[in-house]
Amino acid sequence: MLAIIDYNAGNIQSVLFAMERLGVQATLTNDADTIRAADKVIFPGVGEASTTMRYLRELGLDTLIPTLTQPTLGICLGMQLMCTYSEENDTECLGIFPQRVKRFLPKNKEKVPHIGWNTIGELDNILFENLPTESHVYFVHSYYVEKGEHTIATTDYIAPFSAAIQKDNFYATQFHPEKSGSVGEQILRNFLAA
Repeated sequence: MLAIIDYNAGNIQSVLFAMERLGVQATLTNDADTIRAADKVIFPGVGEASTTMRYLRELGLDTLIPTLTQPTLGICLGMQLMCTYSEENDTECLGIFPQRVKRFLPKNKEKVPHIGWNTIGELDNILFENLPTESHVYFVHSYYVEKGEHTIATTDYIAPFSAAIQKDNFYATQFHPEKSGSVGEQILRNFLAA
């Protein structure tokens, strides 16, 4: 069973539709026992860090998510919240990845948020099997995770940053695989096979 964590994230419907396209039945839930019993978990996310962390605390999900032992995929804000700290409204996060989330500071006239298609490189993980290097994926974000020991894919926008990270059973992408066409579908298939 695939559980999609149900909270105030903006991309839950698009993740559900992506699973439908792959022929996968997903359960949308914020029930701790159901999430714990799932074979795989997706932690989606579009929104603002401090509000979302407050909501996760109210549901008790802030203590549950870091204890999960099955493959768990964070998407966009989900990835950022898996880190230790976000500069977005000075927010303490879940602490799964010992990394900080920083705000993009334009050097020239780059637009923030970073919106649209960009390439991912340095792909060396089960998540990216059967994908060409420099695959295109879809981003929408104003904050980013710096490159670090858990980086498994990179993108360059204003500065190089982590497009994806992985530690133990936790995987996370800054981009939206559910909006990234055939590349995103392959990434989701790879996660489901992990």
